[in-house]
Amino acid sequence: MTSSKISLGAINMTADNPQTQATFWAAVTGNQISGGGDSFYLAPASADGFGMFFQPATGPRLQSQDAHMDLTVPWGTREEEVQRVIELGATHKWDVLGEFEHVQWTTLADPEGNLFCIAEHPPVH
Repeated sequence: MTSSKISLGAINMTADNPQTQATFWAAVTGNQISGGGDSFYLAPASADGFGMFFQPATGPRLQSQDAHMDLTVPWGTREEEVQRVIELGATHKWDVLGEFEHVQWTTLADPEGNLFCIAEHPPVH
């Protein structure tokens, strides 16, 4: 079997206010906003980054969220990053800190209520 060359290119999201969502996520990721009108694209900030695309919602928001993003930060920086994104407009939901030895995370919601996590993994010795 050959190894896959698949990588994450972009995350596509619908939003009640695509510009507001793009502005929030640009501040979180460091990506630059392009586009305008009804749709906004955030180009990856680095070669190993990912893009984001926001377009207008065409129907009511679902009552449940089947998938969410897990953003990873270096060990020891999760609390600082969580505080930074809260200051940008995220809402703290809950922490999972001692349940797993290989990861700890904080679950947050973006300004439109979409859940995402900021996780850190301890160094491997």
